[in-house]
Amino acid sequence: MLRGLATVNYFADDLEAARKWYADLLGIEPYFESPGGGQPAGYYEFRIGDHQDELGIIDRRYARPGAAAVPGGVIVHWHVDDVQGALDRLLAMGAAPYMPLTEHGPGFVTASVVDPFGNVLGVMYNQHYLEMPAR
Repeated sequence: MLRGLATVNYFADDLEAARKWYADLLGIEPYFESPGGGQPAGYYEFRIGDHQDELGIIDRRYARPGAAAVPGGVIVHWHVDDVQGALDRLLAMGAAPYMPLTEHGPGFVTASVVDPFGNVLGVMYNQHYLEMPAR
């Protein structure tokens, strides 16, 4: 039934600041922009990584009523080759610590931060990721 990650969406009160922060982090500009109903853009989307996974940033004005505005819940971990290096870079860019670097056994290391817009961003070294066939 579930075939893979399609899009991870984060919300931001300041969409333009979030677009810039993620473009700086990822080293690319979004490939897609959705208009905001006569206002500035309401959504930006990046394609990133080995499998061109999608990371979307949505203006918080489009969040469902009552949606949580504080960090918590599910943590999506993006594979990185160097968790400590990624964590150091994220913290230097203004992210706040959420879960410290943690080894879960050989080949599995995680950490997570809260980005400047209130979203939890996880990074992970996962030996199984490296075993996936290239698309």
